[in-house]
Amino acid sequence: MKRVLFITYYFPPSGGSGVQRGLKMVKYLPEAGWEPVVLSVHPDHAAYPDLDPAMLADVPEGIRVERTRSWDPYTMYARMMGKQKSEVVGVGFLGADHASPKERFARWVRANLFLPDARVGWVRHAVRAGRRLAADPGFDAIVSTGPPHSAHLVGVQLARQTGAPWIADLRDAWPDPAYQHMLPTGRWARRRDETTRNRILREAAARVAVTKDLARHMSDATGSPFSVIRNGFDPEDMTTAPDRPAGWVDDWENDFLVVHTGNLSPARDPEPLWKVLAGSDAEARWPRLRLVFVGNVDPLVLAAASRHAGPGRIHHVPYVPHASAVSWMKAATLLLLPINRVMGSAGIVTGKIYEYLASGRPILAFGEPDGEADAILQESAGGTLLDYADEEGLGTLLDDQYRAWAASSTVKGAPAESLGPFSRRGQAHELASLLSGITSSSGPSA
Repeated sequence: MKRVLFITYYFPPSGGSGVQRGLKMVKYLPEAGWEPVVLSVHPDHAAYPDLDPAMLADVPEGIRVERTRSWDPYTMYARMMGKQKSEVVGVGFLGADHASPKERFARWVRANLFLPDARVGWVRHAVRAGRRLAADPGFDAIVSTGPPHSAHLVGVQLARQTGAPWIADLRDAWPDPAYQHMLPTGRWARRRDETTRNRILREAAARVAVTKDLARHMSDATGSPFSVIRNGFDPEDMTTAPDRPAGWVDDWENDFLVVHTGNLSPARDPEPLWKVLAGSDAEARWPRLRLVFVGNVDPLVLAAASRHAGPGRIHHVPYVPHASAVSWMKAATLLLLPINRVMGSAGIVTGKIYEYLASGRPILAFGEPDGEADAILQESAGGTLLDYADEEGLGTLLDDQYRAWAASSTVKGAPAESLGPFSRRGQAHELASLLSGITSSSGPSA
C-alpha cells in the first residue's frame, strides 16, 4: 500500500467543522489503497476554537499521527487583551470586542504581518517533522488541506525537499472574501499574499476545491486548474449519533423546533426570520415554534433574535461534540441554514449542508437563489432556499411546514437515494484516484 503524508492543522482532538474533511479522508483512504501519515499540530501548541476528543475514534488503528510544536499570535494577543487564550481563539470574530482600539490594532497586525494566516508560525515546525517522516516511514505523495492555508506552505516545501508530488486541497478561498470586511488588509499585504499563493499553488501536481464555484474562482485567480471533490457526510455518523442530544429539554417533544448547528456570525444573521417572528400575528400562526441555536453564536445575533422573536422562543446550547450536533439535526422539525452575505455568496456551499441533508430533515436556507447551494437543495429535494429579502416567502413556508407538523405529517427532507454523491467514503476514493494519477504505478515508498 502506498503512503500519503496528509498535512492538516485541524485534527482531533480539535473540534468544529474544519476538522471533518481531513479526518474523514484519513479514515477512508486506507480502503482505497492509500495509508495516510498525518502531520498536525500538538494540541498544547494549537489555536483550536473548540475541542472534540471523541472524534479520535475515527482515526484508523495503526495510522501514524505526528504532532508538532507551533507558535501562534493568539497567546500574545490574549495577554495584551487580558484574557485567556481560549477566549480569543474563535472563528473569525465570535465574541470579539469590535469597538476596542486594542482589537483594531490586533486585527491590523493579523491582517498585514501574519500571511497567509495566523497559523503561519506552525510552518517551520511542520516542515522539520515532515522531513523526519520522509525518512521513516516514508511517503509517496503529499496532501495539504487548508485553511489554514499555511498548511500549503508546509506542503510545497516538503514537495521541493523530497520530490514527492503534492496535492493542495482548498476548503475555502485563499484569501477568503467571507472575512475580508473584518480584516483591515493593506494593499501591499494583499498583493504579497496573492503573489505567494499563485507561486506556491503553481508547484502543486494537482489542486482541489470543495465546490465548482470555488474551483472556477481559484483557477481564474491563480491561472492553475482545479479539480472538485465536494465536502460531504459520513453515514456512520448519522447512524451512531445519540438518540437525545446534549441540552435537550423533554418538553420540546411537543414543539416545532427550528434548529441551527455550528457557528452563527453576523454575516449569516437570518434577519428575515426575526422580522417575521416579530409580527403581530406570529404567536397565533406558530404558537409552538421554538428556535434552538447549537454552537457558537455571535452575541449581536443572539441579542437580535431575542429582541425580535422574544426570549421565550429562543434557546442557546453552547458548543457540543460533533455526535451531539448530529443528534440535534435529526431531532429538528426544520433545519436553519443561513449562507454568508458576502461577495460571491452564490458559490458558497457550507459544509454542514451535507449532514443536514443526511439527517432527513427539511432545510430552510437563506442565500442567493440559483446559487450552488440552491442547486444542491433542489437536486436532492432536501429543502428550500430563500432570498434574504423574501419575508413573504418565508411566512408561507413556515405556514406550510407548521400546518403539516400540527397534523402529524411532518415534511420530510432529502430521500436517502439522492445522497450518494455526498458520501465521505466516496470522496476519499476520488482523492485516492487523484493520488494514483500523480504517482508512478510502481516503486517503493521513500
